[in-house]
Amino acid sequence: MRKLASFAAGLLFGQGLLLSGMANPAKVIGFLDLAGAWDPSLALVMAGAIGTALPAFAWARRRDRALLDAPMRLPRTRELDGRLIAGSLSFGIGWGVAGICPGPAVAVLLGGHWQIALFVLAMLGGMLLFSALERRRAC
Repeated sequence: MRKLASFAAGLLFGQGLLLSGMANPAKVIGFLDLAGAWDPSLALVMAGAIGTALPAFAWARRRDRALLDAPMRLPRTRELDGRLIAGSLSFGIGWGVAGICPGPAVAVLLGGHWQIALFVLAMLGGMLLFSALERRRAC
């Protein structure tokens, strides 16, 4: 049942990304172009997503187990450290340069655009590098 619920959630998330325009690099770059032809429509998408997520997270914080009985694993720390800031910066810079972030990239991966495939390969390379650095850090 958990796998089916995960699949359904991923499918719904992917549909939302496609319908909202988040999977369109030109729309994302238009949103990030504050000094030029700024397109504020993605700000409304983000506000809607945040408004939907806030009550769900408030509810989740009060529970030890998820609806399908998996342990609730929410972050406990609220501290900003160098690793979080560096990761956020690299994510944001990659998003701005490519015009797409990981979720939409995966949603449109099979669309035949070599640039998206290259982005996903670079993303996977970054994940492997992070894992290697984390293993090294733990030793």
